[in-house]
Amino acid sequence: MKLLSFLDGNRESWGAVVENGVVDLGRALPQYPTLADFLGSDDYAGRDAIVAQHKRGLALSDIKYLPVIPRPEKIVCAVRNYLDHHNEAVAFGMKREITEFPPIFLRIWRSQVGHNAPVIRPKVSDNFDWEGELAVVIGKGGRHISQADAWNHVAGYSIYNDVSVRDWQRHAQQIASGKNFVGTGPFGPWLVTPDEIGDPANLKLETRVNGTVMQSSSTSMLIFSIPRLIEYCSTIFDLVPGDVIATGTPAGVGFTRKPPIFLKAGDVVEVEIENIGVLRNPVVDEA
Repeated sequence: MKLLSFLDGNRESWGAVVENGVVDLGRALPQYPTLADFLGSDDYAGRDAIVAQHKRGLALSDIKYLPVIPRPEKIVCAVRNYLDHHNEAVAFGMKREITEFPPIFLRIWRSQVGHNAPVIRPKVSDNFDWEGELAVVIGKGGRHISQADAWNHVAGYSIYNDVSVRDWQRHAQQIASGKNFVGTGPFGPWLVTPDEIGDPANLKLETRVNGTVMQSSSTSMLIFSIPRLIEYCSTIFDLVPGDVIATGTPAGVGFTRKPPIFLKAGDVVEVEIENIGVLRNPVVDEA
């Protein structure tokens, strides 16, 4: 099943994708104002029967996509979590070692945009870079979650583009300043439930800029697995329904190329992950 958040006119809602339409579950299930509320509910396990009770009411072409979880409490982003990306950074001349613990930072929800929405290149930089990533969305919250139990806490998977302002990222050892500009976190187009994903540790990932393939890899290259990330994050803080873990990006980012390639206004970035779909966003300059 595919679940998404959207605008119908000025009304924010969420629902299920059925063929080329949407079942508006936000309207049908007012007890769950947001998709995150539904993910954490007892009804989530019976989602197929719930969707079957309601008719498709909206065409996908008529909605405005919102980030899958518009206002997650936490967006946890893994750093340097693909072996091929680690190797390209070392070849580029960066001093990096594979660490014992997953490096992470937090992204704020106001930096996010939905599928088809413009990504905003800030006035203060032209070092604007793509990072296609698999996103894990938490359904069942918890603390001190073991790796053995981690899969039971996953509601589904989506696509994240952790667009980075590289020069601001390097202002200090902590990189969050380059990762939280307004309009730089595409997230979508929808959440796909685990039963339709197959093995999340072996999904093809491709990022294209204006149709040219820039990243081509697989989640099999992850250094720290999804269960390890969930275990580590839940040791630090409580995970809650709707929390997002962006699992890192593979090789092929713009700053490591010779010469570097950065995004500019008019570019279109697409991130495609096997069994999920395509997250597409045009690039615009900050007004």
